[in-house]
Amino acid sequence: MSPPEQATARSETALQIETTRPDDLDALLQIEHDCFRTDRLSRRSFKRWLRRPDCVFLVARDSAGLAGYCLVILRQGTRLARLYSLAVAPDRQGRGVARQLLQQAEVDVRSTGALYLRLEVAASNTAAIRLYEQLGYTQFGHYDDYYEDHSDALRMEKCVRAYQPENAPRTLPWIAQTTPFTCGPAALMMAMAGLDRTYQPSPLEEIEIWREATTIFMTSGHGGCHPLGLALAAHARGFHSEVWVNTPGPLFIEGVRDDNKKRVMSLVHDSFVSQCATRGITVHYQDLEQERLLDMFNAGVNILILISTYRLDSKKAPHWVVLSGYDEACFYVHDPELDDLGTPRASRDDNKAPLDCQYLPIAREEFAAMSRFGGNRLRAVVAVGAAGPGGNER
Repeated sequence: MSPPEQATARSETALQIETTRPDDLDALLQIEHDCFRTDRLSRRSFKRWLRRPDCVFLVARDSAGLAGYCLVILRQGTRLARLYSLAVAPDRQGRGVARQLLQQAEVDVRSTGALYLRLEVAASNTAAIRLYEQLGYTQFGHYDDYYEDHSDALRMEKCVRAYQPENAPRTLPWIAQTTPFTCGPAALMMAMAGLDRTYQPSPLEEIEIWREATTIFMTSGHGGCHPLGLALAAHARGFHSEVWVNTPGPLFIEGVRDDNKKRVMSLVHDSFVSQCATRGITVHYQDLEQERLLDMFNAGVNILILISTYRLDSKKAPHWVVLSGYDEACFYVHDPELDDLGTPRASRDDNKAPLDCQYLPIAREEFAAMSRFGGNRLRAVVAVGAAGPGGNER
């Protein structure tokens, strides 16, 4: 064995992969500075991740100190993890440090119950792409102008557990809501665009749908979208729509204290009920069981589901998502909520990216609890299909 090979072997033998410590901060910042010219994580960001529990944060140590780090974010309430950053000190590159970090991260991610590990990588970073491919990651998307230096990014993922999808995710466009209160319109635009390629979503369309479907008031702030209102909006645009809701009374009213707000919300509810009856939109006042939901999905119907965000972000808010696939372990949804879109990674307080919002895996048993909102355990589903015999004419 030649001297360089001996040195490399000794380095790899001495390498230890372990969880970060608070006193690693300065060394982490040095690696970040040495490895990246743009999109650097700040001292503030590192300090935050060093104390947060919803991540896998590993470092590689050798006799000379920190050789590299790997940060993976765990998405609360889901089976999805995301490789947020991976860096190896320049003088330790080419020794298998990145591979060992990522392999240990996959083990730790798998132990949390996550099913998929996803990442973004610069399209020009051929060495990193080759490593990811060797480790079993496959490309499933592309971002133009993703990084601060305007370079493109590839989207890659790997199933870190042995679940095999029974149903390949359908092609469903992802659309981000542009306001904090228009998840319903964004979800409906995704559903309609997935059924009709000629349909043109837009920010104006998003607001128009919200105006048509809103309850007017919520517990605070702007009103959210009523399932019957969304069904009416879909009907008005030429799509077939049907609703399942497990209560006939006015919705979202239990947390409202103001009597006048309650009165207005009740009037809106009654109007939606009347309009659905007039337009022939079927409303089922019962739960929609999972198997029936999947039968409809397999038949080509796009399905909006009301969830509580508590298991996603610890906030008790109603939120609309769209079913985008399933397998024996999980349902997959498109989530329209994305904060700080376009903000550079290092200054983004929220760690969500478009990658985290598409085909989001949620365990079936967790989804059953997530798809109930409020003290009265409201469940609501809006099924949207293409117009056909007996359907709406476009």
